Amino acid sequence: MSSGAQPGSCCSPSRADRLLEDSTVPVQLAPDPTRTDGSLVRLPGGEFWMGTDDPEANIGDGEGPERPVRVQGFEIAAHTVTNAEFAEFVSATDYSTDAQRFGWSFVFAGFLPAALRRSARRVPATPWWCAVPGATWQAPEGPGSDIGDRRRHPVVHVSWRDALAYCAWAGVRLPTEAEWEYAARGGLHRARYPWGDQPPSELGVYRCNIWQGRFPAYNSAADGYRGAAPVDAFAPNGFGLYNMVGNVWEWCADRWQTPPTAATDRTSPRVIRGGSYLCHDSYCNRYRVAARSHNTPDSTSGNTGFRVAR
Repeated sequence: MSSGAQPGSCCSPSRADRLLEDSTVPVQLAPDPTRTDGSLVRLPGGEFWMGTDDPEANIGDGEGPERPVRVQGFEIAAHTVTNAEFAEFVSATDYSTDAQRFGWSFVFAGFLPAALRRSARRVPATPWWCAVPGATWQAPEGPGSDIGDRRRHPVVHVSWRDALAYCAWAGVRLPTEAEWEYAARGGLHRARYPWGDQPPSELGVYRCNIWQGRFPAYNSAADGYRGAAPVDAFAPNGFGLYNMVGNVWEWCADRWQTPPTAATDRTSPRVIRGGSYLCHDSYCNRYRVAARSHNTPDSTSGNTGFRVAR
């Protein structure tokens, strides 16, 4: 497998080669009838303005045009799935993630020791991404790392397919892209961010986890985090939802392209929303609520996770 860049790879890199054969695709797991999840927030649904015609929009990402969209009432998790929650799933099912099956995942170069940075394969167009053997949700920076003090951090190095497997077990699902954006807006009308229109750098108090400094060489970590933050860090939006922008990218249910291809298609890119701790205005301002990107359903990286809906 190569680690070539795909569209949007500055945000979250893609595996360049085809998926594993069907025999290795995760099976549908039976829901755990004893599991309850108290973190889901009930939203009433309604009509909102989705997308944007903002000059800051990334035209190639299809953020516009701004248009009215109606969503039905639904529940969505107050935060992304944590390492502790994913560990419970793996313990109950013996599930192996795509990163474990492929044997590697993408890690930001700045998190790696010098020897590993020198030896790791890189994404040519975005050399800050390294394909690290042994990087998984349990070892986010590869061999020698662990999640011992990150139980309340978002699980990362999980693919869209891994997220679906978790949802099948937990009796939930991924949010649609429209549901995600409706939830991220927190009841605000046409605002740029979950808290309003003021950029994070102008608030005097940090409201999301993004890059501060000069990307990719220097991160001051002025918001308190060089990498991912706990899932309930920073103030929630008006719906009580945490980290809807920044921190980690979040998988959505939707295919990137419409209309969808055959129902059995497992290669179409899927939508990711919210941006991550690596976003910086100098190259990626996708921590706005209307911003969007995509990745292949087998791709995994240290800045991509998911939250669930029902």
